[in-house]
Amino acid sequence: MKYLAFAAGVLGATAISAETPELTVYTYDSFVSDWGPGPAVEAAFEQTCGCDLRFVGAGDGAALLARLRLEGARTEADVVLGLDTNLTAAARATGLFAPHGVAADLDVPGGWSDPDFLPFDWGYFAFVHGTDITAPANFRALADSDLRIIIQDPRSSTPGLGLLMWVKTAYGDTAPEIWQGLADNIVTVTKGWSEAYGLFLEGEADMVLSYTTSPAYHLIAEGDDTKAAALFDEGHYMQIEVAGKVAGTDRPELAEAFLAFMISDAFQSIIPTTNWMYPAATPEAGLPEGFDTLIQPGKALIVAPQDAPAVRDAALAEWLTALSR
Repeated sequence: MKYLAFAAGVLGATAISAETPELTVYTYDSFVSDWGPGPAVEAAFEQTCGCDLRFVGAGDGAALLARLRLEGARTEADVVLGLDTNLTAAARATGLFAPHGVAADLDVPGGWSDPDFLPFDWGYFAFVHGTDITAPANFRALADSDLRIIIQDPRSSTPGLGLLMWVKTAYGDTAPEIWQGLADNIVTVTKGWSEAYGLFLEGEADMVLSYTTSPAYHLIAEGDDTKAAALFDEGHYMQIEVAGKVAGTDRPELAEAFLAFMISDAFQSIIPTTNWMYPAATPEAGLPEGFDTLIQPGKALIVAPQDAPAVRDAALAEWLTALSR
């Protein structure tokens, strides 16, 4: 009798498990790290959805799109979270995304109207450094200095691609000259952001490509005020990170529920102190104390999503040429 009761319990648990829908979200590695938003988002969404939310880390943002292209219609992803506006045109061209169907009141600079991609956070790229050095005020001054920098590969990393777009937008036809000047400042080019920032913290360089919000992490999480972001007078390139519903998902309603949850207070309140970016919809409690100490770029630079592929191709060619000399 005990065996039969045990067997019945196992079968019952198996049946319940089989009935629990699973939602697979592809994202970048730092999002799903122990210190990233992933664990808290997973717990919060599962309380509301009656589902199993499964995050899959796929490198950095640009690598995320590369994986999706490789898998095509066979992808297991229901939602892709972690592309940005430099990649949305290329992502849309794959035909793998469907309209998100979510009405949203957002606080993204410049507004938002894309039917396929929905933003979850935004920020400005910047070079982060220790407060013990005098930071340059622009790319020309950085190129003329002896400061050692670490950047990310634009072919695999959204910050790396953002840097290309930043230099190209700020300097136009003279961008190759900037890259030639920066070539001897670059210590290494990493595949993604996490590796680059880790090397910087280990003392391998004076500055690392990151975000204006990165010093907030050190201040709030570590009580460390010795990190700062350099304010560049030519402006800072803005990144808007987005998520989209995969057209071939067999959980379309659950995918839409996740995207709606993504812009709710429950999700957005997690972003500032886990992803260390500005939330796409400001939480009711506002931004955490410490965000008011961050630099504020005098000029926001951004390329329209539909123009990004052409600008990227030109900027990448210039970058490769400069660094190969």
